[in-house]
Amino acid sequence: MITNNLEITAECLRKGGIVAIPTETVYGLAANAFNGEAVLNIFELKKRPHFNPLIVHCKSIEQVKLCVSEIPPNALLLAEKFWPGPLTLILKKTPKIPDLVTAGKNTVAVRVPNHPTTLALLDLIDFPLAAPSANPFGSISPTTAKHVFDYFNDTLEFVLDGGPCINGIESTIIGFEHNTPILYRHGAIPLEEIESIIGKVQIQNQNDTSPQAPGMLSRHYAPQTATLLTEDLHAQLQHFSNHKIGVLVFKQRVQHPCISQQEILSPSGNLREAAKNLYAALHRLDSLKLNYILVEKMPPHGLGNSMNDRLQRAIQQ
Repeated sequence: MITNNLEITAECLRKGGIVAIPTETVYGLAANAFNGEAVLNIFELKKRPHFNPLIVHCKSIEQVKLCVSEIPPNALLLAEKFWPGPLTLILKKTPKIPDLVTAGKNTVAVRVPNHPTTLALLDLIDFPLAAPSANPFGSISPTTAKHVFDYFNDTLEFVLDGGPCINGIESTIIGFEHNTPILYRHGAIPLEEIESIIGKVQIQNQNDTSPQAPGMLSRHYAPQTATLLTEDLHAQLQHFSNHKIGVLVFKQRVQHPCISQQEILSPSGNLREAAKNLYAALHRLDSLKLNYILVEKMPPHGLGNSMNDRLQRAIQQ
């Protein structure tokens, strides 16, 4: 059920259960990160492959230090700038973190979320939370409690309602290999902002067999409806005159007789607003039993790159 009751969700977590939690990015399926059996239940509920690691959500950098054995200087600079917030760091793990959380790797993904409801929940418990996005594996990420409820209404005891997610796409993930910063996932903090703090960052954001971090699989974040990403929406529409089409655009409405429904992410052209609205718009289009969803490619800078990354992984292969 959807609830605002922090204590009953905290008690469910203490008993080894799973609850859905709000964050500033997307909703997550949360369980005690130190409890291997509870973490296993997350994988089973999501039908997530075990080779795909989870993110551990902590209430403070002090709690992060229980999960990681060291924080390199550049990682500390990023943590001081962006935590609490939508930044995930890949760091060497401590033995307290079960291998299942990290897909057997010696590193763990950690962050301090910036959502008052989840921070209040973390204050009620004495352990961090492993929490991938609260959706069946590969499907559109949820940005409202109702999205989660629609996915798991018969199988999830509690969905903690924190309202719509303010960032709307997942956290940016940064790791370090031989002290070189690596971007494993584009996210709610644009790469340009990361590089303004620590300098040039290498990009290694795709791996279908042994991902270092979540969000690296080539097919992910996908609607059930066949979805196509295009740089020329008007030209693409000419091929679909006999189909029921949904269209997702950045800021400017398009006209065509085959369009059944149109979603405009930001009429003012604001990339942050567009990112906030992205998944909710895809959920609405995906519910309409369309033949295709045509998506306009976003501007190739800042959060536009993060949204294009998600959309590229959502398209019909």
